[in-house]
Amino acid sequence: MQDPYLYLTLATTSLAGLAIIAVAGLRGWNGWLELKRAELVRYGPGDEAAPPSAAARIEVADLKERIRKLEAIAAGVDL
Repeated sequence: MQDPYLYLTLATTSLAGLAIIAVAGLRGWNGWLELKRAELVRYGPGDEAAPPSAAARIEVADLKERIRKLEAIAAGVDL
C-alpha cells in the first residue's frame, strides 16, 4: 500500500510548480504589455513621418552620385 503522504507531497509540489510557472508567465505578459504601451506612446497616431521633400531627395541623389564618383576614383576607374 502506498503512503498517502507521497500523494500529498506530489500534489503540493505540482501545484507549487504550476503556480511558479503561472506567475512567471504573467510577469512576462505584463512586461510585454508595458513594452507595447511604451511603443504606442513613442510612436503616437500624430507622429506620422512626412514624406521627404523634393529638395531633400535631390540632395540625397547628389550625395549618392558623389559617393559613386569617389568610389570609382578609389578603384582607379576612369569616368
